[in-house]
Amino acid sequence: MASRAEPPDGGWGWMVVLSAFFQSALVFGVLRSFGVFFVEFVAAFGEQAARVSWIASIGIAVQQFGSPVGSALSTKFGPRPVVMTGGILAALGMLLASFATSLTHLYLSIGLLSGSGWALTFAPTLACLSCYFSRHRSLATGMALTGVGLSSFAFAPLFQWLLSYYAWRGALLLVSALSLHLVACGALLRPLCLAEDATVGGPWAQLTSLLHHGPFLRYTAALTLINTGYFIPYVHLVAHLQDLGWDPLPAAFLLSVAAISDLVGRVASGWLGDAVPGPVARLLMLWTTLTGVSLALFPVAQSPTALVALTVAYGFTSGALTPVAFSVLPELVGTGRIYCGLGLLQMVESLGGLLGAPLSGYLRDVTGNYTASFVVAGAFLLAGSGVLITLPHFFSCACFSATTSRPQELVTEALATKVPLPKEGLGED
Repeated sequence: MASRAEPPDGGWGWMVVLSAFFQSALVFGVLRSFGVFFVEFVAAFGEQAARVSWIASIGIAVQQFGSPVGSALSTKFGPRPVVMTGGILAALGMLLASFATSLTHLYLSIGLLSGSGWALTFAPTLACLSCYFSRHRSLATGMALTGVGLSSFAFAPLFQWLLSYYAWRGALLLVSALSLHLVACGALLRPLCLAEDATVGGPWAQLTSLLHHGPFLRYTAALTLINTGYFIPYVHLVAHLQDLGWDPLPAAFLLSVAAISDLVGRVASGWLGDAVPGPVARLLMLWTTLTGVSLALFPVAQSPTALVALTVAYGFTSGALTPVAFSVLPELVGTGRIYCGLGLLQMVESLGGLLGAPLSGYLRDVTGNYTASFVVAGAFLLAGSGVLITLPHFFSCACFSATTSRPQELVTEALATKVPLPKEGLGED
């Protein structure tokens, strides 16, 4: 483990960015493209949309709810062996899913087993990346998360093509082989020990301080609301288009259009996050609001041109909010608590990931179309953007704290906040 007084803003950090790029592609690229399998599962098992939606939702929820486990294990053993183990579990879950005879089998294999593997990969990788960058953290995070957009562009039509030639069982076998590459991503991670790490205490002390941290708790609530509506198009957009009379392949290709816009949005947002002065949370609120509006407008769009334009807008704004969402967290809690903070954040916001898609499927079953599903999804994102306004110094020109620009003050702040303060919480003022 390398030891430094402050983040190097480069060096081996770019290899960590490369690892995070492929890791995000193999986790969220697969999740975002799983809507292609949704229609096949409905037909194969003869189940309602709400029940089939639980497959992806359980996977998302387990990935996020299990993130504190991955964070705690990374604190003890380092992120490399934890992420490599997660890659094996993710591949094994997809392999077992190819033999499924019921939805329960898919819940356990994809939702529980693969979701557990994803839980051991995502949070440790992003936390390791945050330790390597300070001044260019938003850009590095945005570049790492472009893997989601590229893989979504490639995976949606690829999965549809695999379904056409090999059926859903053969397609899941090949997805399992892809997921095994997460082991190589974990091998690239090199832990970095910063000066602040020795001053924030162990995992339990960090958890106690975060639970008394007012801004962190409000930020967690905001991302939980955002997460509830965020994944709806990637689960139900293909089905919505087929309700409008689209063929399966063009409908799946529209997910690729969203993925390209997502890719551009992540890079642009990462650059703006480092270039624009003031709190990064303001950018996050802007992108979240625009994403919520675009989601609510989906039922209004009927013509192919309008649907493509709206998909481009949704892809760009939803991609843009992701890197800044992860850049806000180190500003709130510091890099010394980033492993624990990111794990706890992922666990709580898993409630949104768990309920979002089934709620959308339930509204589809009740109303007969996806109009209410997309409107409610947009409302959740708009509610989340409203909570972001309550973060400290949101309307000021200064950042939440000087932690990212003056690393030497991190040690002083961490020593002062090791024991939770009463009432307002750490860093409230």
